[in-house]
Amino acid sequence: MTKTIKSYNLPGPKANQMLERRNEHVPRGPFNTAYTFADSAEGALITDVDGQTFIDFAGAIGSLNAGHCPPGVVQALKDQVEKYLHPCFHVMMYEPYIELAENLNRLTPGDHHKKSFFLNSGAEAVENAIKIARKYTGRKAILSFERGFHGRTYMAMSLTSKVKPYKYQFGPFVADTYKMSYPYYYRKPEGMTNEDVDRECITRLKNFFLSEVSAEETAAVIMEPVQGEGGFVVPSIEFVKQVKEICEEHGILFIADEVQSGFGRTGELFAVEHFGVVPDIMTMSKSIAAGLPISAVTGRAEIMDAPGPGEIGGTYGGSPLGCVAANEVIKMMIEEKLPDRAVDIGQKVEAAFSAFQDDYEEIGDVRGLGAMMAMELVKDRQTKEPDKELTQTIIRECISNGLIIMGSGLYGNVLRILSPLVISEEQLEEGLEIMRSVMDRHCKKRK
Repeated sequence: MTKTIKSYNLPGPKANQMLERRNEHVPRGPFNTAYTFADSAEGALITDVDGQTFIDFAGAIGSLNAGHCPPGVVQALKDQVEKYLHPCFHVMMYEPYIELAENLNRLTPGDHHKKSFFLNSGAEAVENAIKIARKYTGRKAILSFERGFHGRTYMAMSLTSKVKPYKYQFGPFVADTYKMSYPYYYRKPEGMTNEDVDRECITRLKNFFLSEVSAEETAAVIMEPVQGEGGFVVPSIEFVKQVKEICEEHGILFIADEVQSGFGRTGELFAVEHFGVVPDIMTMSKSIAAGLPISAVTGRAEIMDAPGPGEIGGTYGGSPLGCVAANEVIKMMIEEKLPDRAVDIGQKVEAAFSAFQDDYEEIGDVRGLGAMMAMELVKDRQTKEPDKELTQTIIRECISNGLIIMGSGLYGNVLRILSPLVISEEQLEEGLEIMRSVMDRHCKKRK
């Protein structure tokens, strides 16, 4: 039996009062997806201050693979609060920090000796991974990829590849950062195969070392194994392996940015595991701790030991609360087999999205890995002209119908799924049904 689709007026009365306060006292720069305010949340559901409950397909931009308020994490936080809040690891050390380092050193790809340290955000993790890479290699150039997103601080923003809203009028940017080509098979030139696209990207990378900066002056290549903000673009195994081989040939460090793709989202604990390569350094954040602010840099021990005492770190990095939450999330990931659940979710979402593609003219592409799934919306399937306006309309109406969902992509025309991996079958199906009901109203039916 078809479930009745909710219809909310947003913002509601209480949310509207809070919105007035927000506009008065908070700058306009921080964007907001849903024009309401959370009151409580559990699992894959959020209830706002006006008592309206939403299914969460956004997961705090991929920070909640373990769900809202997982009981084990909540209890671990309560226990920690009773002991100490923040002695600061640089002043007096504490065991949860060491335990988390042990966990990540054991679980991240590769059987070599690894070391980890902790910061506050994904952008900080990226900044410090670059610092370490430059210190270890004695080189300066850093290569990232088209459409990649690595954060909003200056090094991270310099590595990021989208002008608006992330970089416009914020320059000058950090020197010695360069963008490489990353496969985008949906938008490949007519007549080219996926293999042709890979070859062209690799050729451009090799030519870069001849025309721009020598390989001997290149410290690191940083890559999202699956591009997040770039629109859930998935490269081939062969492309990633060839990039890694080039790095190994020239002594360049390979950094995997797993900030959005890590912690079970793609069906493996880390997305890079799908590609059969072992990074020299990994950056992690978002779902590491069920939404608490903490990030990690894990890498080969000899690389991580390159900076001397005091050269990396930060006052709040690896807070006790973040560490105990992360240790509990890791335990939950393993015991509840959440990466396996991601595979199941991904299969169901992919089937639903493929059905949408069969039914609606505007669905140009369906792609993803595990539960990191997306649809790209276009005005015309032949020209592939992006349809950002329709994408925003669908997002707004889904939220008004009780489903939180977000967009992404260089052109702002990709609908992405980042639901908690603890979402129930009923919630997942209801969310997909809401999407279909909205597209029924705004998309053209295929004949």
